[in-house]
Amino acid sequence: MTRLKNANMLLALFLRLSRVERLGRDGKTTVDSAKSAASNAGEAVDNSINKVGDFMDDSTITARVKAALIDHKDINSGDISVKTENKVVTLSGDVTSAEQKSQALSVAKEVKGVSHVNDKLTVHHKSSSETATLKGYAGDTAITSEVKAKLLADDIVPSRNVKVETNAGAVHLTGTVASAAQAERAAEIAKAVSGVKSVRNDLSVK
Repeated sequence: MTRLKNANMLLALFLRLSRVERLGRDGKTTVDSAKSAASNAGEAVDNSINKVGDFMDDSTITARVKAALIDHKDINSGDISVKTENKVVTLSGDVTSAEQKSQALSVAKEVKGVSHVNDKLTVHHKSSSETATLKGYAGDTAITSEVKAKLLADDIVPSRNVKVETNAGAVHLTGTVASAAQAERAAEIAKAVSGVKSVRNDLSVK
């Protein structure tokens, strides 16, 4: 009877030890699986962060290249398009000379973070008539702005009712004023602006 009891106790102890060993193995497997899952998740997060970082870097590089082109006094950056992908910058658009093209490419290459510059710039030589037209347009715009500013500063003329247009130095005034004196005053102000060749006064008195 005693031997049977001892045998049963030994069997129970063996089964308990086997269960503990199995739990240990299962626990190790669970821990390993958790570690693996965490590692995979970490890698996924790192990859996402890297992608966002690359995007931000490309945007920053594009902004820096544009700023550098604008700051360069010999480059007409208004006609140049800048695109960056994976730190590779592509310049496209028109420049007025081969020298300007070379300068633009050189400026882009010197920007921090740029790994390579693709050249898709086209040299477009502006004719003397085109150049004169551009200068004339800029001059007319400046004249219009100055006339408007002087009318705005005047205490007599109701400038918000006066429209100013300039073409080849000839100023055209339209709109409404309260008296003939105001109309004459507006014309005098326009004539006094540098660059004005003539003034056509079509202001209506109401």
